[in-house]
Amino acid sequence: RKLDYVCRKLRMKPGDRLLDIGCGWGALVMHAAAHFGAEAMGVTLSERQAELANERIARAGLSSRCRVEYRDYREIEGTYDAVVSIEMIEAVGHEFLPTYFAACDRALKPGGRMSLQSITFPDADYDAQRRSANWIQTYIFPGGLCPSLAVIERATRDTSLLIAGVRDIASSYVLTLREWRTRFLAQGEAVRALGFDDRFIRMWEYYLALSEAGFATGVSQDLQLVLEKRRWS
Repeated sequence: RKLDYVCRKLRMKPGDRLLDIGCGWGALVMHAAAHFGAEAMGVTLSERQAELANERIARAGLSSRCRVEYRDYREIEGTYDAVVSIEMIEAVGHEFLPTYFAACDRALKPGGRMSLQSITFPDADYDAQRRSANWIQTYIFPGGLCPSLAVIERATRDTSLLIAGVRDIASSYVLTLREWRTRFLAQGEAVRALGFDDRFIRMWEYYLALSEAGFATGVSQDLQLVLEKRRWS
């Protein structure tokens, strides 16, 4: 449902060219190609992700309409009707946010749309997060930094991108994290069989519970933004 929602917000139609920045295992590019007739390309910094994603694409018979490349987003060439990036921006780093949005701006055709999903912090807490490392930044996502909505808007100031829509899905993410934690703990023996010890299991349980509490109490949000390339510079 999330993949479908993103494609509809992008107003995808047959023949549209879609770019997915930080595409993971290729689920979105496959969905856009199979259900919306898009010509989709994803980029990732993981060679294994690119390899497995293209294997999945081939098995689904979608190789003529979508692909995944091992490539840095700053090296992207060409223009696209739509751009999407789901929870990748948290790994960009504060100093590179303008570079990130400049790359998205270059890749997007005039009048095109970008769908951006990001875990965010309230702007009042952003600088404190930048100056130190919380538990999740220390043990789960070293170097990660969740922006605020205000920081995202400021980072687009030298682009043609305007925020056209914002949706907070934190309440749904609370339920997702609770389900992840329940299923993870139920598979303890399988986790140990993969080589992970009890310390890792306790750490991962704490991470999932801490994240659930953060979204439930408003410490953090999960925002789905739509940006349009319609501010002419």
